[in-house]
Amino acid sequence: MGAGEASADGQRPTAGERGHARAVVNRLAKRYPQIRTALDYRDPYQLLVSTVISAQTTDENVNRATPELFRRWPTATDLADANPEDVEQVIFSTGFYRQKTRSIIALAQDLLAKFDGVVPETLDDLVTLKGVGRKTASVVLAEAFDQPAIAVDTHVKRVSGRLGMTTETDPAKIEQDLKALVPRDQWAKLSMRLIQYGRDVCDARKPACWRCDLRRLCPHQPKTPKPD
Repeated sequence: MGAGEASADGQRPTAGERGHARAVVNRLAKRYPQIRTALDYRDPYQLLVSTVISAQTTDENVNRATPELFRRWPTATDLADANPEDVEQVIFSTGFYRQKTRSIIALAQDLLAKFDGVVPETLDDLVTLKGVGRKTASVVLAEAFDQPAIAVDTHVKRVSGRLGMTTETDPAKIEQDLKALVPRDQWAKLSMRLIQYGRDVCDARKPACWRCDLRRLCPHQPKTPKPD
């Protein structure tokens, strides 16, 4: 699938919709010419685990915890056998640490059982792992394996919706809409740029519309005025 393919409603995007998407892509690329995940990692295993831990916290918090995590449990084999209480102490600062500890240990065990500890390189395989959904799988595919993928998180959902690139609310359908609008070789970067723009400018409660690079392309109303 790529630009011109069917979106979630089964229709092909119009020339105007593709042109609008192209303008959004170009402006975001100008703002963020070099973009990558803010998570620190050395291999697909580290990125996969870090992405799971990143739920409900900042990437900065994750990056403070993971050096010690991966020093003590550098492989899926090590993490699968880890004492949960020890892991909890290491990732405590990321929040929901008990749940996250259970998740990453179960993930490591599943990774060993299904793929001999090697992170798979397909979406279908990744989403069979415990605790791994389409968003996490897409992050790993795009960042670790340089594959075309769009990870739809809350930022991508919000910003793409405000920009009129989708009217869907289901992440899988949003992903389909964006993939229909944008060429495959731009999927991964678009996803990361929308995430960063959501953090920097297009806030959930108080979007900084007065300094938005995309305001002339954005149909969302009302626009937030510049504070006094």
